[in-house]
Amino acid sequence: MDPTGIPLDKAELLSVLLEALLYGFSLLMFGATIWTLLSSTRKLNRKMITVACALLLCSTVHFVIDIMRVMDGLILYRDTGPIAYFADVSQWTFVAKNYVFTAQTLIGDGVVLYRCYMVWQSKLVMIFPVLLWCSTVATGIGSPYTASRVTQSEVFGGTLSRWITAFWATALATNLLTTLLLVCRIWYVGRKATRLCGNRQSELRPVLHIIVDAGAFYSVTLLVALACFISRSNGQYVVLNMVTPIISITFYMVIIRVGMANQANRSTNVPLAFTSTDDGQGSAERRRRMQVRITTLTESKIDHGQRQPMCPASATSSKTSPVKTNPDGGGSEV
Repeated sequence: MDPTGIPLDKAELLSVLLEALLYGFSLLMFGATIWTLLSSTRKLNRKMITVACALLLCSTVHFVIDIMRVMDGLILYRDTGPIAYFADVSQWTFVAKNYVFTAQTLIGDGVVLYRCYMVWQSKLVMIFPVLLWCSTVATGIGSPYTASRVTQSEVFGGTLSRWITAFWATALATNLLTTLLLVCRIWYVGRKATRLCGNRQSELRPVLHIIVDAGAFYSVTLLVALACFISRSNGQYVVLNMVTPIISITFYMVIIRVGMANQANRSTNVPLAFTSTDDGQGSAERRRRMQVRITTLTESKIDHGQRQPMCPASATSSKTSPVKTNPDGGGSEV
């Protein structure tokens, strides 16, 4: 069955044009991200700066390779046929750009996994997301390796098709699951803050919106790519080239928007308190209190004898379990 949709040469040219627009936008957002991280009053977050630079490097290399492919296909191979050149998935440019795309995807998904772990602070919760991420690693490496060893007519059929389908599916599942875990945890903490500290709106709502927006944007892109490939449409080449800068944009978007919320709520401090029963001592009862900020979430336990107001302005803790959501300080960055 032949591929459907626009001709392959037009798809490649259109994909490079759209990738160029998104790449230029990602450059602007990269500059804003670095400014947000460097201008923070908190400790310099070298991890996020390193990730931002790595994503920029991957998207730049991918864009350069795509330009080379278009120039080779439309100029060097214009006599023998551009479509035959673009359909040849064993070309080194096609294999190389897919390895770069795999690296970009793994870095982006790895950051979301890291944020998810820092929010939950539970290895048990992370077991399945990590397994999905490892599946993405395997299929992401297997796809371009298989492409380098097949004929030009096998992209939508045979072994390569199964590898690519598995890669899109595992990447989509990983992003959906980690985003859902992040949203559930932040929503739970924000709901506690709203219910136990009065009718005041939770300061975590902006963070929740940011996570949902970024996750939905990336997930929809992956879903479209998977649908195009399953339907054997050449539009999947267009979406493939767009995904790389989109991964960078979603990462930058979270840091920039959380940084903006940080600036707007620099002095905001909304603690919350609730009680729990310690069954190990029978009737012993302890008061639990959670301090919620737009930049840091800290869960602490305080003995029942040291009674505190329901929503004090600040607190000390005898036992803390940090869950941070700052884009520029130490710890976790949402």
